[in-house]
Amino acid sequence: MALCSRRLLFGPQLELLLILTFVFVRNPTFPQVTYAQINAIFSPLQSTDAPGAAVLVVRNGQPVFRKGYGVTDLRTRHDIDPSTNFRLASFTKQFTAMCIMLLVHDGKLHYEDHLTDIFPEFPAYGKTITVRQILNHTSGLPDYEDLWTNLHPNTPDEQVPQIHDVDVLKLLEQQTAGKFPAGSKWEYSNSGYVMLGLIVEKVSGKPFGQFLHDRIFVPLQMTNTLAYEKGKNEVPHRAYGHTKEKDGWRETDQSSTSATLGDGGIYTSIDDLAKWDRALREHTLLSASEMQPALTPAQPTAGPAKDEKGEPVSYGSGWFLDPYKGHKRMWHDGETRGFRTTIQRFTDDGLTIIILANRTDIDPKEFAVKVADLYLK
Repeated sequence: MALCSRRLLFGPQLELLLILTFVFVRNPTFPQVTYAQINAIFSPLQSTDAPGAAVLVVRNGQPVFRKGYGVTDLRTRHDIDPSTNFRLASFTKQFTAMCIMLLVHDGKLHYEDHLTDIFPEFPAYGKTITVRQILNHTSGLPDYEDLWTNLHPNTPDEQVPQIHDVDVLKLLEQQTAGKFPAGSKWEYSNSGYVMLGLIVEKVSGKPFGQFLHDRIFVPLQMTNTLAYEKGKNEVPHRAYGHTKEKDGWRETDQSSTSATLGDGGIYTSIDDLAKWDRALREHTLLSASEMQPALTPAQPTAGPAKDEKGEPVSYGSGWFLDPYKGHKRMWHDGETRGFRTTIQRFTDDGLTIIILANRTDIDPKEFAVKVADLYLK
């Protein structure tokens, strides 16, 4: 560790000041990065009257940068800080996958179990869909978003009723076939992760949010993290989503698909996510070998996995696994009405970058890779 002053040894206040001023790099082959360098990347988000973001950078297991920018909402104008809770959107999927892996650990579920083994009333096309295929987006389950929209044609989203997990199950049970034979192709599926949440409920006998609470949030002391269900619980220290328009900002916090849980329903803060990152690094919940399904890319039978643009994609269980500039990486973005989020974990480099934003005019991943570029020379 590089020490910036001998006075670091004299008193906790001075030590804290120096920690906030400098990033200590244990591996001398990586450059020193200052607090000011990181802060400069996010300085355009600093505001007392606009939504913004919370940023966490962890280096070699230590949080070296944690700061909020902007306000939680335009009514109270409370500052965003490290304890502010944001809707994670698809960032949630890694937690849903962890729930499934915990049930496998418990011996209550197997990756090769079929959808109809768990839901016997599910249509025949579910007989060929395995839990593993749902986890890695090769299940072919139809898009619930499209199905729900088709039930409310020519209706503005604000007027479309919110769909819940049980509604997704009913919609999928009304279909007679998947989008493609299970296992043959890769296609990102929110329907699949809603179903995984329902599988957790069916197999564990607990509501999905309760299972998350009991098996992940409580053991990791993520005390302000929850799966939000309107009318059942409340989000503390909550940021509200916003969209930028010609005449300013508009609060756009919920959509017709904001009430589903397994694919995007968790609210949390960068302070709690620091605990999640530590648990992943230290294998607190599962051993390294038990985590391998999350880190094993899908291999569709019809050819290499590709995204909707035809670009190669690597996805395990709840994690994208595409490297960045030759550096091993596990990552996921979240995007929903009013929120944008990302987690970028460079596991071999001891670097994690997490950005939670309550505005839709920025791409957190672009900010995250700018931070990564400071370290990954």
